[in-house]
Amino acid sequence: MSRFHPTALIFSGFFLLGILIILWGVLLPDLAKSLQMTSAQSGWFFLVMALGTVSGAYLGGKYVQKFNFLKLFAGLALTETVLLTCLSLVTSVTQLLVGIYLFGLFCSVMFTIGHTLIARLHANKRAQMMGLMDFMFSLGTLAAPFLVVMLYWWQEDWRWPLRILAVSLIGLAAYALVIARAIKAGPAQAEPPRKSLSYTAVLKQPAFVALALAMFGYGAVEWGNGNWFVSYASTALEYPTEQARLVFAWFTGGMVISRLCFSWLIPVFGARHLLRILASCMLIGALLLKLADSTLLLGGGNFLLGLGLGGLFPLLLATAMDLDPQNGAVLSGLSNIGGSLGCQVAGLGTGLWANSAGIGTAFWLMPLSACWLFATVWLFSRRATPRAVVA
Repeated sequence: MSRFHPTALIFSGFFLLGILIILWGVLLPDLAKSLQMTSAQSGWFFLVMALGTVSGAYLGGKYVQKFNFLKLFAGLALTETVLLTCLSLVTSVTQLLVGIYLFGLFCSVMFTIGHTLIARLHANKRAQMMGLMDFMFSLGTLAAPFLVVMLYWWQEDWRWPLRILAVSLIGLAAYALVIARAIKAGPAQAEPPRKSLSYTAVLKQPAFVALALAMFGYGAVEWGNGNWFVSYASTALEYPTEQARLVFAWFTGGMVISRLCFSWLIPVFGARHLLRILASCMLIGALLLKLADSTLLLGGGNFLLGLGLGGLFPLLLATAMDLDPQNGAVLSGLSNIGGSLGCQVAGLGTGLWANSAGIGTAFWLMPLSACWLFATVWLFSRRATPRAVVA
């Protein structure tokens, strides 16, 4: 398989997925106002999306290798186009929850395809390429707040960003189909056997249990901040919503820089020590973010949090895949499941807590999750040795 076009496809797809995933947190204040959602309902919204992500991660990790990756990716992109169009037309919370569950499910399968395909195409530089892939995802999350701000200058309606991104996914699907046809028309190449994989065998390894625990904390921190910071800053700190979105951009900016540059530090520190350095930076940023009371400190806290957090996911997953390359799809699915469960805790927990005590108090869940992530990354870094995985 030629590397360039499939790699470009996945990178482009992750950029769009980055915009789509973070878009819900950016649009939440306007979305909640339009549909008259309470804080608890906002929490349920993220819970349902995370449940869809868990379902998609499980199905993707277990069954995705039974299909042609590129054709499946194209089909999922077209399905997401239909879903986004429908979501832009919802008039009730019930309709929104049904749509967001399916959105999370299909996005998660697309993530699994991306991780597995890139890891397979670039086995000799897996960490670097997965870092670049997640860099494209972070670039999308960085673009999302600015995209909303610019679109709001034209039309202040949360529905239009969804419609515009739906059109973009049609182009992504067309590109995937063109690549699939070109590969089919080329010389025949041996493909890995198409079979389902087992989560049970993977979870017998202590290193991969530690991976799942770390990804749980990762999801809680990333989406706890991503989904709730704008609401926290605009409500508890009384920032204008647009200014809160721009301050939040420092978080995604830190993640972009981290995912672009962390692979250069692997030869210097080694993967295990670099994991600990990134986790320490993440924890400092999380604590500073909650304790800060000025725009400068909030921006700095967001930046440090993103700088530490950004490289953790690709480095954790690439390190795990280096230990057991044959189970790459399952490890990707396991990572997405752990992250989605963490997102559930951050989404529902913060929403329910905010409903009773206010978002200013409930936002403490994010730095508490950062403490969990810090501890579990250290645990994984101690377990992630070649002798840790047994056949």
